Amino acid sequence: MSVPLRLGIAGLGTVGIGVVKIVQGQADLIAARAGRRVTITAVSARDARKNRDADLSACAWETNPVALAERADVDVLVEVMGGHDGPAKAATEAAFAHGKDVVTANKALLAHHGQALALAAEAAGKALRFEAAVAGGIPVIKALTEGLAGNRIKRVMGVMNGTCNYILTRMQSAGLPYAEVFEEARQLGYLEADPTLDVGGIDAGHKLSLLAAIAFGTRVSFGAVELEGIGNVSIDDIRLAEDMGYRIKLLGVAQLTGRGLEQRMTPCLVPSASPLGQLQGGTNMVVLEGDAVGQIVLRGPGAGQGPTASAVMADVIDIARGVRLPTFGIPATMLAIPTPASSATPAPYYLRMTLLDKPGALAKIATCLGESGISIDQMRQLHRPGDRAEDAVVLIVTHKAAPADVAHSLAQFARTGVLVGQPVAIRIEEV
Repeated sequence: MSVPLRLGIAGLGTVGIGVVKIVQGQADLIAARAGRRVTITAVSARDARKNRDADLSACAWETNPVALAERADVDVLVEVMGGHDGPAKAATEAAFAHGKDVVTANKALLAHHGQALALAAEAAGKALRFEAAVAGGIPVIKALTEGLAGNRIKRVMGVMNGTCNYILTRMQSAGLPYAEVFEEARQLGYLEADPTLDVGGIDAGHKLSLLAAIAFGTRVSFGAVELEGIGNVSIDDIRLAEDMGYRIKLLGVAQLTGRGLEQRMTPCLVPSASPLGQLQGGTNMVVLEGDAVGQIVLRGPGAGQGPTASAVMADVIDIARGVRLPTFGIPATMLAIPTPASSATPAPYYLRMTLLDKPGALAKIATCLGESGISIDQMRQLHRPGDRAEDAVVLIVTHKAAPADVAHSLAQFARTGVLVGQPVAIRIEEV
């Protein structure tokens, strides 16, 4: 058996310690599968005295992750610190400059600097692998770069943030309002230190931009992702969607059209009976559609120590085997600069609004929709306890309509003088 592959682990939080446990607990199995042993020679963390429930006595310690990346006894930098700038970026760049491969779980780093880091890795003849950065334990990067390499990808879609899926399914199952479930998720430790990364769709948007780059052969363009979080989804919307046979999900969709690259991470209604509609709790699901294979559905844990460390180790073992692939599936110099495009694909829409309960109010709304070229599939007026007698809650489900036409009709609603508050418009996605 050849010489061991030596790891330097930057970051000893949940994921870093998970990697340590797998390397130490599965040493013989990893060696048999990789054809060589994998060892940890050095780690980087601020406090060497902290109890981390792992034996690190044989590892050298560095307080500076850049120094870790530069060590002569490290072959692969495992970057699990997080953050899209600062130490994570500096350590990754230092690793390539000193002839190291890099395995990272850092979606933000790659969403912001993926092209530059891919160029650096490939110029150095080294690997930059990131299976753990997208959908936790689901091997979606490997599926796109290897298993579906013979397909022209038509669409990438999925639920990619477990915290948002937990909040939405908990609201649905318990009948609780958003604010109450948000606080529950915070108490359980499900939310990032900055909760908007989760509930604002940013974390999931990072992941979608990475999948889109691989799927469509384009440079990562996170800045072009249309983002809308789940903060405006009400328990009323959850209940009404369920009555119509739908569930609300924070859904990412990317597709390359003649107009350019569409990327959106927004709340959508999906059929309750569909795989996405059935997805519960913190689980993730990614749907890949290829011209030859059709539709592939990948489901699994999107976070947590074991699943994320498992994904890290998949990349480590590939490197140990000598597998070398371009970061985003094709050489970084060949990645196209995408033309950002707003979604123009027609779809049905769910519209909920409160109107003044007076003659002609609903007719004005219907006229706005008609003038925007939108036809109505279903319409109902709701009477709920606590509603003001002078107000009427109206629910409309449209036939397929272009997003621009829906936006135009919403703007027209505001000019009718019959609208109370802001209307809610949620796309109904065909899955």
